[in-house]
Amino acid sequence: MHLSRFPRLHFGHFPTPLEPLDNLTRHLGGPRIWIKRDDCTGLATGGNKTRKLEFLLADAQTKGADVIITQGATQSNHVRQTIAAAAKIGLPTHVFLEKRVTDFGEDYQRSGNILLDDLLGGVIEQHLPAGTDMQQAMEQFAGRLRTEGRRPYVIPGGGSNPVGALGYVACAEELLWQSSQKRLRIDQVVHATGSTGTQAGLLAGLNATNSGIPVLGISVRAPRERQEENVYQLATRTWQLLEARGELPREKVQVNSDYVGDGYGLPTSGTLEALRLLARLEGILLDPVYSGKGMAGLIDLIRQGRYSSDQNIVFIHTGGSAGLFGYRQLLEKYDD
Repeated sequence: MHLSRFPRLHFGHFPTPLEPLDNLTRHLGGPRIWIKRDDCTGLATGGNKTRKLEFLLADAQTKGADVIITQGATQSNHVRQTIAAAAKIGLPTHVFLEKRVTDFGEDYQRSGNILLDDLLGGVIEQHLPAGTDMQQAMEQFAGRLRTEGRRPYVIPGGGSNPVGALGYVACAEELLWQSSQKRLRIDQVVHATGSTGTQAGLLAGLNATNSGIPVLGISVRAPRERQEENVYQLATRTWQLLEARGELPREKVQVNSDYVGDGYGLPTSGTLEALRLLARLEGILLDPVYSGKGMAGLIDLIRQGRYSSDQNIVFIHTGGSAGLFGYRQLLEKYDD
């Protein structure tokens, strides 16, 4: 795939661990579950966006940017990691936040990722209502900066464009190398899917190498048809950027939207159970928006008998545990 031809910076602690979840496997009595610890990437408490930012900020440097602009929800993991990565290369970050969740009080609005955004030096330009065209808001601000002689680089929500998705093409290569070292047959990769960059990169990487490993995205917000189409569109653009041979088959895109619940950032009872199970059985902290919902979906699918006991399922932990502090009230109410 020749990723070496793309400019790349180095922020992450790679390879991230690939570990068996033996206690959870025994508890569920299903397939052997493994976890790819992309919560351990090391950048400002880690997370999956670190991989994307290695390529995105290298692209920004190549284009002579002197300021970074990005956006996300109030408790955005992407925003936190972007501010941190930009700080490492001496660039300021201006942020637009969207109020997608309003139910969890002052903790949600001021602690967790929001607290870290400020500590890391990010400038929050506006906190906008849910449904705002966030890309337009960023582009308008970037236009204003250009009239002042600045050179802004705009990163979409989640870092999810073909350049950002290269981070998960690299992850696919890393995972294949690790499975070879462990002599591990991977029957499926499962992860939470939202802005689509992680799943698109994995699909492009795993299919360009003809690994045959299927990828299942557990949606955290969109209905299946829409999420699959969004993933496919970005995966195809990433495939083209890689100049991979042939076409990426549409049927390779698999999304399950049964675990969205009431919407983005609103944990279900299954999410809260998954948070407790991973914490108490494995000492691993998931997050209440992405990895918690993704793991809740995987746990339910195992309980439904979707996998055989001799299969190996790899769950990609996309990070975000800093967001737990914004959900203190909800977590304290949960009765397991």
